[in-house]
Amino acid sequence: MTITHESVATPDGVVAPRFRPPAGASSAAAVSLDGEWRFRLFPRPDTGVDRAEPGDDWDRVSVPGHWQLAGAPDAWPYGTPAYTNVLFPFPVEPPHVPDDNPTGEYRTTLRLPADWPDGGRTLLRFEGVDSWFQVALDGELLATSHGSRLPTEIDLTGRLRQGGEHLLAVRVTQWSAMSYIEDQDQWWLSGIFRGVTLEHRPDGALDDIRVHADYDHVTGVGTLRVDAATILPGADAVAARVVVPELGVEGAAGEELRAAVEPWSAERPRLYDVVVTTDTETVTLAVGFRTISIEDGVFLVNGRPIKLRGVNRHEFDPLRGRSVTPERMLEDVLLMKRHHINAVRTSHYPPHPHFLDLCDRHGLYVIDENDLETHGFEVDGWVGNPVDDPEWTEVLVDRVTRMVRRDAHHASIIMWSLGNEAGVGRNLAAMAGAIRTLDPARPVHYEGDWSSDHVDVYSRMYAESEEVDLIGQGIEPPFERADADVRRRAMPFLQCEYAHAMGNGPGGLADYDALFDRYPRLLGGFIWEWIDHGLTRTDDDGVLFSAYGGDFGERLHDGTFIADGLLLPDRTPSPGLLETAAVFAPIRIDARDDGSLLVRNRYVFRDTSHAELRWTLHRGDEELAAGTLELALDAGTEAVVRPPADLALPEPGDAPVWWTLRAVQEKPDAFEDGWLEPGFVLGAGQLLLVEPAPLAAPAGRVTVEADGGFRAGPARFDSRGGLQELGGRAVHVFRADAWRASTDNDRRPGRGERSDAQVWHRAGLTLLGERIAGVGVTDDGTLEIDGRVAGPAIRTGLATRYRWQPVADAPDAVDLILDLRPEGPSPQSVARLGLLLALDEPRAAEAGVRWTGLGPDESYADSKVAALGGAWEHTVADWQTRYTHPQENGARRGVTSAAVSFADGSGLRIDSGEVTVGGRPQVGFELSLRPWSDEALDRAAHPHELVPDGRLWLHVDAAQHGVGSAACGPGVLPNAQLHAAPVRMRLRLTAL
Repeated sequence: MTITHESVATPDGVVAPRFRPPAGASSAAAVSLDGEWRFRLFPRPDTGVDRAEPGDDWDRVSVPGHWQLAGAPDAWPYGTPAYTNVLFPFPVEPPHVPDDNPTGEYRTTLRLPADWPDGGRTLLRFEGVDSWFQVALDGELLATSHGSRLPTEIDLTGRLRQGGEHLLAVRVTQWSAMSYIEDQDQWWLSGIFRGVTLEHRPDGALDDIRVHADYDHVTGVGTLRVDAATILPGADAVAARVVVPELGVEGAAGEELRAAVEPWSAERPRLYDVVVTTDTETVTLAVGFRTISIEDGVFLVNGRPIKLRGVNRHEFDPLRGRSVTPERMLEDVLLMKRHHINAVRTSHYPPHPHFLDLCDRHGLYVIDENDLETHGFEVDGWVGNPVDDPEWTEVLVDRVTRMVRRDAHHASIIMWSLGNEAGVGRNLAAMAGAIRTLDPARPVHYEGDWSSDHVDVYSRMYAESEEVDLIGQGIEPPFERADADVRRRAMPFLQCEYAHAMGNGPGGLADYDALFDRYPRLLGGFIWEWIDHGLTRTDDDGVLFSAYGGDFGERLHDGTFIADGLLLPDRTPSPGLLETAAVFAPIRIDARDDGSLLVRNRYVFRDTSHAELRWTLHRGDEELAAGTLELALDAGTEAVVRPPADLALPEPGDAPVWWTLRAVQEKPDAFEDGWLEPGFVLGAGQLLLVEPAPLAAPAGRVTVEADGGFRAGPARFDSRGGLQELGGRAVHVFRADAWRASTDNDRRPGRGERSDAQVWHRAGLTLLGERIAGVGVTDDGTLEIDGRVAGPAIRTGLATRYRWQPVADAPDAVDLILDLRPEGPSPQSVARLGLLLALDEPRAAEAGVRWTGLGPDESYADSKVAALGGAWEHTVADWQTRYTHPQENGARRGVTSAAVSFADGSGLRIDSGEVTVGGRPQVGFELSLRPWSDEALDRAAHPHELVPDGRLWLHVDAAQHGVGSAACGPGVLPNAQLHAAPVRMRLRLTAL
């Protein structure tokens, strides 16, 4: 049988799969072949190039790497990346792919080191090649393989001469039959993108080591059994010794060793060096003792229920694509730990093995996912799906076998996943059976089959919080098959994807997390996803930016859907990650309605003795008092705390008085060294004890000027009541507003018929204008302006009344009372209710802003846990969140005062008085500032396209709509929706 890139066949000419020890863990010789390789790209797989062609005059590219990114960010000599989420970028006729199929020919010269050991075997190992490849040595074809994110080993024994030079040739096709099972919502990128090594396997070597390290939580005893085998020439057991020096135990491979141990968990990732030795090789593994079980529908680690507060992680670097360096892997792991993330789903393929070493060491639970997704078949009702095709059974079983063989020794892996979004079919059972044969100890996961016939957990994506609540109680609607329903109700429930973090979001994360805590059956979930996949490139002017789908001229693409992570492409934490850290905090501190704080220790295996509960009483950033609370909580317990009974509270002033409590860890222990910095916050919460003093009555009188206009302190109006000047600055726009630049979540309907953006467009909110109906001065000297704000073609609008009154004892201050009243048909939601003001300011981005309110970063009605009351300061430029796709950002809530300082030394202060929405009072307003308009923000495709327009644009809102996660999942929950409602807002504007 001739095997081609369109063959549905397992790899040929390769070594049987085996485990992968960490780099440097084996005493056997190995040499990296990474570096500069010779390369030429051809348009089709029949390149016409002889395998003995050395390619001396070819180009040079770096291995590992993707050929599409070889010249990034400035040049794309070997084609460009392309992004699709679901759709295959070629006709669906498996196993066939287009004739036009870019194919890379790689060449390198292979030399055995002078000290290469005699005897044994020499293997050539590829950690990852996308998508199908052939390997030849000295012109002779040796192997064909696939499984882009899985290792391939080829036996070169007897073919290499000591001191000689050999030509290694690798042919890689971009498309192959295997592309149909690697449709994994990421950039289509090709090439040898993981490392290549030459490895010596001594006779009697430790080719395959299987570690069984269980922990008895009742006795505290760990049981270790290490099985060792050689796979060359056959799968024979090896006579090996096993030593655990720290425990003082040793024995033969296959023998059970017992000792009192400290167990491994993500909280306390205790590892022991286990030394496995034969006469020819020594391997040292970092082993963690832990036991996984499911009891009464609850997922247990070491006998205790855990919650997975996790993320989905694609491998990504903005310049290297999926060719991720060890430094990037470590950066990801440490960022996760610093933001209280305890779990990773390796979406949607096994990661580079070094990442799992880091998860073992630093403590992250892992769902290791098979290299499988066939989502594109859903478009035509899953016709031809390989998961239900017996022709594909061996290929799919081979994939899970390679994954489990490579990774099973990792303590961090707590579940295997069959794959992602691959439909249903007979091959699910085959893959699950293969996994259980190799590793019966770990549960099996797969979301795509809701019957859960072949798995051990009930997994879903983006289930709404209402349904999750029912599932937690065990009263969800029954499955159509009674037998499957009974079995599924006995399983833990997992959201393998939820809280879609696209752009400004996710909203509603705290609502989900509260449900996870409430019900033991709910195991938790994995936010989609870790990082925006924005590839760095330059525009025509040489400006660097983060590219997404369509930015490389793809005819078929899914646009911004690849920018949906908690990190921006350069790994800057987004506000969504800061919110995640606050929601996932291991010591949660939450305000209760009775004026107390509930402190919960959400650690499973740790008390709070390492944390100090520090409180401060403060008005803005003025500390009035401080102290600590003597409180230590055992794992999983809670306590109610209040401010000290003798705490003296000040009289109301110009800012709120907060009592803020933080759980702080000053020093890392051995498990945290390397990522925990002094003053690390494990959780925070606060109580508002004293509201700001109400604004004094203004009592001044508006003056009528000679031209018929009006002056009210620093505000000047024309005769029609139009605001012309404020604090000596020209006013370009002043009116009530109800629209915002759409977020990615606003643009998609979620589970509704229309998206929020569509609703607002139909209600005319995108084209609002104002008609002045009447202007006059009242008996008390107030300028009263009545009007109506509305868009074209519809009766929906807002009746407006502005009351301007100077402050008698402050000539540079004026009070404004804004009343809004909805008129006409009410839309399903509105974006905001408040004021829009645009002031002339050529250097708006440089303006400074100091405010008292929630901060320091943006917050919205459904993403507000991270925001704490205090005094904060930014420039207008720093106020912006530069999302990969520009959109509404930067709102600060609960603002009671804000002072803007302009470059010329002048400024504007805004103080909050009464604010009510629908008759309900609230403290402060929401503030947004930009050096460009909402319209410009809405039009921009990338942040670098936003250019300051010489104006400072301010939103002063009574309220704003939440953000939700409708880009993929539920929209804004009822508790964060904004509906048209009467608004009253009193502000004091002071020129500085």
